[in-house]
Parts: sequence; C-alpha cells; structure tokens
Amino acid sequence: MAAKFSLNRIKKFMSKLGPGLVTGAADDDPSGIGTYSQAGAGFGFSLSWLMLIMLPMMIVIQEISGRIGIVTGKGLASIARDHYNRWVLYFVVFFLVFANTVNIGADIGAMAASAQLLIPLPYVWWTLFFVIAIVLLEVIIPYKVYAKVLKWLCISLLAYIITAFLAHIPWTEVLKSLLVPKIEFKPEYVLIVVALLGTTISPYLFFWEPSQEVEEEIAHHLKKVDGRPVVSENWFKRFRTDNFSGMLFSQVVAFFIMITAAATLHQNGVTNISTASQAAEALVPLVHGFPHAGKIAEVLFAFGIIGTGLLSIPVLAGSAAYGVSEALEINEGLSKKVKRARGFYGVIAGATFMGLLINFVGIDPIKALVYAAVINGVLAVPLIYMIIRVGSDKKIMGDRVTGLTSNLIAIFTLVAMAAASTAMVFIH
Repeated sequence: MAAKFSLNRIKKFMSKLGPGLVTGAADDDPSGIGTYSQAGAGFGFSLSWLMLIMLPMMIVIQEISGRIGIVTGKGLASIARDHYNRWVLYFVVFFLVFANTVNIGADIGAMAASAQLLIPLPYVWWTLFFVIAIVLLEVIIPYKVYAKVLKWLCISLLAYIITAFLAHIPWTEVLKSLLVPKIEFKPEYVLIVVALLGTTISPYLFFWEPSQEVEEEIAHHLKKVDGRPVVSENWFKRFRTDNFSGMLFSQVVAFFIMITAAATLHQNGVTNISTASQAAEALVPLVHGFPHAGKIAEVLFAFGIIGTGLLSIPVLAGSAAYGVSEALEINEGLSKKVKRARGFYGVIAGATFMGLLINFVGIDPIKALVYAAVINGVLAVPLIYMIIRVGSDKKIMGDRVTGLTSNLIAIFTLVAMAAASTAMVFIH
C-alpha cells in the first residue's frame, strides 16, 4: 500500500514536469558528458567547486528565459526582433545556428562512435542512421507524444549517479574540493572552465525553454488578452518547480559524471580522453566483479550517449529553428504540422544534416565535444546580457520583471563567463 502511494506521488510530481526537465536533461548531452568526463579525467576533483557555483547561475538564467516565454507568449528571438536592433538579432541567431550545428555534429559523432562499441558497423553508416532517424522522429511524431518521449529519455542519465556510489570515491576529498576552490591560470585549465560554463549554461537552452513554454501554453489553449497569455499563479508555480527540478537534475548528473571520471580515469593516470571506449572506462565500477566488466561498461556508456543524443539533438536543432523562424517572422513550432511550418522544419533538417558533414573533416568526436562547449561558452555572454535586459524591461515583462536576487545572480553569471572567455584568449 505504501509503495503504491509513493508511486502515485512520483507520477503526480512527474506530471508537473515538462520543458524544464527536458531542458535540464538536454544540457547533459554527449557534449556535456564528454566535457564533464574530460574535466574529471584531466583535473581530478579540483573543478568540483565550479559545479556548485554553476547551479544557481543555471537555474536563474533558465528561469528568466522561461518566464520571458510564459509572460509574452513569444520566443526569445521574437522578443529581440520586436524590441531591439534587428541586425544584432541576426548576428546572434547566425552564431546560435553555427554553435548548434557544431554541437549537433559533435553529438552525432559521439553517438556513432559509441554505437560502434555495440555493433561494429562503419562509422558513416551509424552517422547516417542517427541523422535520418532523429529528423524523421522530430517531423512525424506529434508534439504531445514527442514531449513525453523526450521526458522519459532523461532516465538514461541515472547510470552515472549509480556508478559514483560504486566507484570507491574519496568523499572527504570531494567535499574539500567543493568548498575550497582551486584555481589555476594555465591555458588548459581556463579552456576547460570555459567549456564547463558553455556546456552547462548553453545558448541553445536560452532559446529552447521559452519556446517550449509557449508550446505548452498553445497545447493548453490558454486565453490571451491583447496578444499576451493570461497565466495563473499556479502555472508560474508549476514552471518554477519544473525549471528548478530540471536544472538540479542536470547539475547533479553532471557532478557525478565528473567525480566518477576523476575517481576512475584520473586516479589511474588517464588524463586525456580521446576515444569513446576510453570514456566508457569510467563506468567500469558499475559492473565491477562481473565477467567481461569492460565490455558491459562500454554497452552502458553507449546506451547513455545514444539516449542523451536522441534527447539533445532535437533540442539543438529545434532551438536553432525557433531562432531563425522568429527572426524571419515565419511559422514555427513543433505543435504545427510540416506543411504549416516548412521553413521551421527545414532549419531542423538542415542543421542536423550540416552537423552530419562536420564528422567528415577529420576532427576527433570526443575533442569536438569539448570544442563545441567552448564555442557555447563564448556565445553565451552576449545572449545573457540580452536576457538580463529583457527580463528587467517593464514594457515587455510588466509586473513579472526579474527580482533583485535573480538579477544579481544573472549579472554575476554574465561577468564570470565574460571574464573566463577573456582569460582564455589572453592566457593562450
């Protein structure tokens, strides 16, 4: 009876989650897994403190972004188009599409390399398979069904949390690294800091979450007054719970990925991850004691990368499509059929297939994941500035402007990411 009651409570809580959970989970995409694993392998537990600091930064930036969509009934690019210089918007959207395409390419490469651990088919075949499958799923499946599929794909990330508790992690050392920052002014250290910031506080999430909140309003047929949705306090309460839960889940998983890689790879002298099978070694503790533990770890790693890739690539392509469609004022939205939003779905397909081509220019898939995160870290700076301005503009947000505490955290995020990006340029 108690188990049934608990299960019902879990189901009820999960029913309240949606765009926030998917956004947070999509942040732990193959690029994120690769970057967090590389950080743990290269620097051990010494970067744990950054995970603790990034959590409130991520929660606040995504909450402001999502609230903009809820209050206005428009995506971020639409707001920028209506209220700011269009050339600035076009510049931002161009680099958003560029960064997302690179990220998609890196994710596809990681998925293909991981799939080869399961079935040793040619790399090219796997990349083509994943690209075609993802585009067809995003175009064919109705939004309500697709949103549920994305939400349940988040489960694939739980393997990393389980692994950490089986990896004999020195928790005292981890706690010390969480509370006592260790900062090094070395090129490789600053580069990985920018990559961690970029893969955690990612530009594509700024566009995705507000657009998905708008999709939710459309799906629930919210009434509009003067072109703006009428949103109840319960709706905002649901949004805050969803956003907080999604970002917390994202960072908890990211933290465990990093410390697991630190405990398994770094402590065994592996400081640079160059292949998917090498990254899979971080999961060996999960199957320690079983015959052929290494092979089982590879299978778990492959399913984790493929699951998160299936979740994140549609988010990457979708956020690019929302940005382009809103900037050019053409129909957009996953809730619309293809014939009513051809340009929107065209961007999704185009960005995904362009990402495919990146895999044939000779870049290592695991390294590409980290470089994609660095690009996101640099691009996030001007976008966060725009989000802060929009969130604080009473003409746009009315009485839902960003509060003082959230504004201070957002400004700190802007300064921190700008400083890290600048330091990366000068130290290199």
